Order: sequence, then C-alpha cells, then structure tokens
Amino acid sequence: MNDIMAKIKEELDYIIDGKHIKSVFQPIVSLRDGQVLGYEALSRLTKNQQFSNIEELFNIAGEYNRLWDLELLCRELSLEAAHLQMKPPFNKKLFINVNPKVLFDIKFRDGFTKERIKLYNIDPENVTFEITEKNAVNDIENFQKVVEHYKIQQYQIAIDDAGAGYSGLNLISDINPHYLKLDMKLIRNIDKDRLKHALVKGMMEFSLNTNVSLIAEGIETKEELKTLIEMGVQYGQGYLIQKPKESIEEIDKELLNYIEDLNWRRNYTIGMNLSNLYIDTISMQTKIIPPDMKVEKVFDEFREAPELDGICIVNNDRALGIITRESLNSKLSGRFGYSLNQRKEINAIMDTEYLEVDYHTPINTVSYLAMARENRKLYDIIVITKNGKYYGIVTVKDLLQKATEIDIANAKNLNPLSGLPGNHMIEQELYHIIETKSNYTVMYIDIDNFKAFNDVYGFENGDMVIKILTKIILKYKSKQDFVGHIGGDDFIFILNHYEWQEITNTIIQSFEEEARKLYSEEDRNKGYIVTLNRKGKREKFPLLTVTIALVTNKTHNFINH
Repeated sequence: MNDIMAKIKEELDYIIDGKHIKSVFQPIVSLRDGQVLGYEALSRLTKNQQFSNIEELFNIAGEYNRLWDLELLCRELSLEAAHLQMKPPFNKKLFINVNPKVLFDIKFRDGFTKERIKLYNIDPENVTFEITEKNAVNDIENFQKVVEHYKIQQYQIAIDDAGAGYSGLNLISDINPHYLKLDMKLIRNIDKDRLKHALVKGMMEFSLNTNVSLIAEGIETKEELKTLIEMGVQYGQGYLIQKPKESIEEIDKELLNYIEDLNWRRNYTIGMNLSNLYIDTISMQTKIIPPDMKVEKVFDEFREAPELDGICIVNNDRALGIITRESLNSKLSGRFGYSLNQRKEINAIMDTEYLEVDYHTPINTVSYLAMARENRKLYDIIVITKNGKYYGIVTVKDLLQKATEIDIANAKNLNPLSGLPGNHMIEQELYHIIETKSNYTVMYIDIDNFKAFNDVYGFENGDMVIKILTKIILKYKSKQDFVGHIGGDDFIFILNHYEWQEITNTIIQSFEEEARKLYSEEDRNKGYIVTLNRKGKREKFPLLTVTIALVTNKTHNFINH
C-alpha cells in the first residue's frame, strides 16, 4: 500500500512541479443574440499516466496537501493563456473554477490582487470565480465574508453545477452570486422532460426577480437550445455551441443565425394576437417511426419515453398516421391483445383519420379545429406539415399553454397602449447589452409639449399620438434592435450599432409631419396652441415635436443601467 501511495505522490508532484497541465477555453454565449459573454477556463492534463482526468487530480491533491499548489498553477496558466489568446484590451469575462476551501487561503487572496491580474491586462470585473455547489462549505459565515472580500474588489461570483447538489438554495441565498450555472444533468433532454422544464422555469422566475443571470451548461442539441431560448434563459455553453479548445475561435455563423431566428420567433409572439400567430412557433420535432416498425417495438418506445403522448408515422417525409399511448394500450389490453398484435406492423393499427394542418395556420384556427374533434380524439396530437411534408407536432396542452403564456406575458410585460415592452423588459435589455459589451446606441425618445396637446385635444387624441410615434419607431427597427415604452410619452430605442444619425433625423421629421395632421387648421397655421401651464396660467405651447437623447459605448463603457 505504501508503494502505491508513494507512486501516486510522485506522479502528483511530477505533474504540478513539471507544469504538465494546459488551459482550454469554452465560450459562454448570450442566448439572446449569440454574443460571447466570456470563456470558462478549463484545465487539462498533458501527461496522462496515473490520473484519468483533472478532477481526480484535484481530489488527490487535496489528500496530499498540494491543493493550493495545483490551484495556483491552474490559475496562472489560465491567465497566461487568456492573455495570449484574447488580445488586449481583454473585454470578455473569464470564468475560473475555484474550490471554496482555496478561497479561504491567504495565499490565494494575495495571489489574485489587482496588481497581479493587471500584468495580463485583465480588469477584476472581468474575472468570475466559479464556486461549485458540489464542494461543501462548512463555515458559511466566514465564507460569506471571504466572498464579500472579492466582490468589493470587483470580482464576480458564479455558483457552478446548480441543481447537482442538495444544499444549493442555501448557498445561493447566502452569497448572492452574479451568475447561476445550471448543471448539465438538469439541461440534458430538457425539451422532453417536463420536470426539468418546470425546475428551470422556476429558476427563471428567481433570476428575473433577483438579477442573477442563468447560464445553462452542457447544451448538446438544438432542441435543448430551442427550449432554453423559449424559456428566456440568458446564457448558455456546451458542445453544441463549441467544444473546449486551446485557441479562441469564432462561434459558428449557422448557429448564430439559428439563435437569432429562434429569438425573433420568441419575441414575435409577445404582443401578438393568436389570430396573427402561426402554429409553427410552437411546433416541436419529436420521435417519428416508420410504417413497418413492429407494434412491440412501438410499445417499447412509449415505455422508454413516458413524456410521449403520441407518435407520428412517417414515410419519405410524408405523414401517414398517428398512434397515441392511449390507443396503443387499448389495442394491447385484454386477454389476447398483446399476443395478437405484437408482431404486426404499426401501419396495421395506426389512426389515419387525424388532424393535420399547415405550419402557417393561425394558432386560434388550430385550436378551433382541435376542439371540434369528437371526444375520444379531443387530446390527440396534431400533425404539422410544410409543403405537404412532415414538419412536427403540437399537443393540445401546447396550444392551451401558449395561449395562456401570451396572455400573461402581454399583461405583465407590455404597455397596454403601445403594445411595446415595459420597464421590466427594458431593464433586462439594458442589463444584457452592458453584460455582453456588444456595440449599442441607446436612444431616449420624448414627446415635447405632450401634456398641453392632451389638455386641448383630449386623451383620445393623446393616445393617437403615442400610437403614431410607436408605429414610426417600429418602422426603423431591425430584428436585432429593441424598442420599449417607458410610460407616458417616453420611449427607448436600442440599436446594435452606432449608425444613429439618419434614423433619429427620420423619426423626428416623420413624427412632426404626422402629428401636424391632428391639429385644427387654425392651430397649424398659428404654429402653437394656448392652454394652462403647470402653474395655472395661460401660455402658448409649440406644436408637438420629439427630442431624442442618446448614449453609445463607442468611447465609454457603462457599468449599470
């Protein structure tokens, strides 16, 4: 036994003292627009001998009192590699995994002074310590003080592997992190697992109410990515986005387009009437089966996927029929049901009289058709086609849930007059552009002399003014831009670039032309109206105009909204 321990110690010392470790980086991107928030620095062994992976090495280092040495080595290599890969100025966030025990160590505190990281041209606010939930924190009171020490120095804190342990909620509430990284086990198959979906949805509510951003780890499929975007999760990382690499590389453009398109579809639903919202926005790709699959195999498919309500039978991209869990169980029940049907092909018992609609059918039309079915088929899946080919399915639950979500989202987030996002969504958008540090121009748009116009021409015409300005602003909004209604006659317009001159001039000119049409001919000719000012005295007020104030991050970075 002593010989084995000595060999392990020798190999441990060899790796640490010989620096046989390298750093790789995995990007963390915004699930709103694909912009890179930062990179997680991960350590990998360059000599694969006694230890199978870096996690095992850290466990052994703790046993042999070399944890600090290993942590320091990994941090030094991460900073050095980040400095070389990400040319100064370093404007992305660097996520570094840190064992909670090491944070207490005075050597670690001294080893991460501002002077030290300045050698690599990295600001403290761009360094995020990832503290894994799996590692127990025994002295929480002192740990809180240590974390606060780093926060005061402008470092940021992330809880890693949230959802993997059992004390995570206490840890989150105790240290109030900037980021919460959802464990990959929670993300895996979230598009199919309703329990996981509900858990992450609850975390999203927490996130929105606390300004703690969520980062979904381990995204591997487009279906998982789509589900997370639809739920509003702010950031993500995983093999689908990019595998860890020694070099910093651009995110695949096809994936960025996919993220952009999904967000457009998601944002498009907010403020929409169900008659103008098409069924493709909620259709989903699920398991399909060929017509010659044996019934016993189909039974196994349902048994292995308890979330499946029904399966579509497809051949050469054409839908032929459906089989629901209930109808299959009915066919196989009874004394001889299973033995009589198990060897048959599924096309022998599938339902060929099912509801099929084109992907461009309005949701309210699909709802009507679904509810018009006979009672025994009322909750069967609905097959969606595009150009006659299979496109996906929708369940009745999806229809009801989407209708409810849109109603709630509109009531909660949209200004009832303009239909534009209100202050909650505006704050989220401002937080997002500051975090990702992408190019932006924030315009604050205010109507001049609006109260006077309201007093003379009445609130109905005042509402018309708000609607006119809303329509004009939206005319110049691209997919990537954001428009919000702060309240009253105040709007916000966020561009993802610095080319604001032509847009602002056009908005001002277009508004003045449209607003003049609301005045009487006499007032237009005079160029003013007369009404009481805020002090109760009669005063002349010019006709309606707009003023636009703006800031950009072209020469100055803002730290909060």
